[in-house]
Amino acid sequence: MEGETSWVSHSADSIVRNIRVFDSYSEISDEGNNGNTTVSVDSILPDDLLELILAYLPVASIIRAGCVCKRWNEIVGSRRFLWNLMHALPQKPWYFMFTSSDEPIGYAFDPLLRKWYSITLPCIETSSWSVASSCGLVGFMDDDSRSELYVCNPITRYYRRLEEPPGLKFPDYSALAISVKKESHCYNVSVVKSTQVQGNFFQWELSVHIYESETMTWATPLVEVLTGWRGGDESVICNGVLYFLVYSTGGGMPEDRHGLVTYNLSGRLSHGPLLRGFVPMPCPLTCGRLMNLKEKLVMVGGIGKQDRPGIIKGIGIWLLNGKVWQEISRMPHKFFQGFGEFDDVFASSGTGDLIYIQSYGSPALLVFDFNQKQWKWSSKCPVTKRFPLQLFTGFSFEPRLEIFP
Repeated sequence: MEGETSWVSHSADSIVRNIRVFDSYSEISDEGNNGNTTVSVDSILPDDLLELILAYLPVASIIRAGCVCKRWNEIVGSRRFLWNLMHALPQKPWYFMFTSSDEPIGYAFDPLLRKWYSITLPCIETSSWSVASSCGLVGFMDDDSRSELYVCNPITRYYRRLEEPPGLKFPDYSALAISVKKESHCYNVSVVKSTQVQGNFFQWELSVHIYESETMTWATPLVEVLTGWRGGDESVICNGVLYFLVYSTGGGMPEDRHGLVTYNLSGRLSHGPLLRGFVPMPCPLTCGRLMNLKEKLVMVGGIGKQDRPGIIKGIGIWLLNGKVWQEISRMPHKFFQGFGEFDDVFASSGTGDLIYIQSYGSPALLVFDFNQKQWKWSSKCPVTKRFPLQLFTGFSFEPRLEIFP
């Protein structure tokens, strides 16, 4: 088919084999089973029309449709069907919640069907690895060695191990981000490394490493020593710009504990000192989580008390307009009470129109709809605490069948 890119070179049989992993999902739902439903349209719809109909279903329904009969199975695994998926409506992002810190197992929440599915992730070994997602692909990096780095599709389970960036081993802090071009499915992976200058607590060497899937090569376009600031583990790419949080290594006012730095990836433009583009935080924060919502930078932050900035008094959501933070919403008190008002840090990620927020001490998951400006709890996750100190974390991703690493 004219215009098809390299991802369609995967055979239909191979694709179907991988998505059959969903057949073994333990699906948890409050809805009862009303029995089998007879499909009467199968005998009257031509293949091309049936393909278009199936392409607009939720991902979970597409996978179930592939199990209906041989004809539907062939359609779901065909090149033309995967091509149609590229132009279908975007899927609502799912949220994967780790249920064990030692194993890559957990449950994924589908906000459209409001159901949880049991999933075992490929590549990743523990929940402590760095995770970043974009347009159906998820990057995993071992935070201990930084020598294991993968890009995978958690739905089809296809993955690729990337060569480690040069000189990346054993930094003190590192932040992972990924950005996928929706038309070509090519992607960039960035790693921001921060290492303390020997013998000087206030000076940190910060370097940016960029991987391009088109050339399958790494580049290190930036190495700079920061004074009074260090990098951390929060970064994201929006509209060709790399954003990452920096953290103060000295004194100063509570609102100066965190800051945002930008680096333009487009064309590797020449840059002055990184801190020239410094963006202060909107208020004292206990923590900040960055995310890309439709190529707009959004931050979810724990709001610290003015006199005791390490104590959380609320959770807010901000949108960056230029260099000014615009407050979008604050978590209503009734949700904040149930969320865990004594936890000053938490997990949060989002894409598309949805933001997920989760306390490390509970499997409860809160969802904020960015368009509707509405807060609501997800349906209850089936996981239960195994012991009092069990921690929970997770990440959001867009479920897609047609994208390959």
